[in-house]
Amino acid sequence: MANSAKTTKQKLSRKTRILNAAEALFAQFGYDAVTLRQITKLAGVDVALANYHFGPKRDLFNAVLERRADVLNNARHTALDECLAAAGDQPPTVDAIIDAYLGPLGEIHNSADEGWQHYLALIAYVNNSHEYGGEFMTQFFNPLVRRFIDALRLALPEADEKAIYWSYHYLSGALTLTFADTGRLDVLSDGSTSSSDTELGYAHMSSFVTAGIKAICAQKSP
Repeated sequence: MANSAKTTKQKLSRKTRILNAAEALFAQFGYDAVTLRQITKLAGVDVALANYHFGPKRDLFNAVLERRADVLNNARHTALDECLAAAGDQPPTVDAIIDAYLGPLGEIHNSADEGWQHYLALIAYVNNSHEYGGEFMTQFFNPLVRRFIDALRLALPEADEKAIYWSYHYLSGALTLTFADTGRLDVLSDGSTSSSDTELGYAHMSSFVTAGIKAICAQKSP
């Protein structure tokens, strides 16, 4: 078993091994607590190689975030395109928009790919960070998010603008906790449910978020 893991690691390019190691460590400990030396030790390469491929640690952090962002964004762009096409001349429904937003995430999160688990945990860390959240989430995900907000405007033409933005804010918060998989749900429920049960989590989240958006967008602005 150990030999198999070693062989797999050797087959990966050194650049990919650095990215994988950085992704895992940043997800577990955050940006500030991780050093390039720790990353390269886990990757099994020299520190100079990390500097050669990526430059300083901040640039490596940026490369880790960017590597999988396009996969997530492309999947959700495609889902939204299909949602809008299916609506035809009619406005899309809130249910269909939220399904298009969450569906691709759920499929990826439910996979057994450890790399994706690390990446989503890292996104949770970044999204909840005052220092990094505004910069990195804006850079990698805001264009996609704005498309979904525009779609919600089509579905809810009478809704107050503030309600639509707060609706997305609540959705983002629910996703952040789901990505983080802290195990708190396991403790609160005395083991009857688990934060790692993402299949159930996404099924509930879609219904919960859709109902909440409809409710607050139907209210008059205070």
